[in-house]
Amino acid sequence: MKYCSDACRADARRAPEHDLEGEIGRLLDARARDSSICPSDVARAVAPDDWRPLMEPVRRAARRLVARGEVEITQGGSVVDPSTAKGPIRIRRPRT
Repeated sequence: MKYCSDACRADARRAPEHDLEGEIGRLLDARARDSSICPSDVARAVAPDDWRPLMEPVRRAARRLVARGEVEITQGGSVVDPSTAKGPIRIRRPRT
């Protein structure tokens, strides 16, 4: 497996990122089609007692899903470019 940085490599030891992508999908599937989730929802589902270190890996997993067209990242209800989004984000299924 290749990593984008030393941080990615370190985080990969904590929780495989494909597991995070899967958890994003599971949480979205469990909600209404027009609902969104917070990255912390995913982190807490994977590691309830130590979720904070997973926040950036969850954001990376969401960015990969955006690149594949599977989700959108929003801020204030508007779709944003995941590579430039700063601050709180939400993850949702694409709207048509």
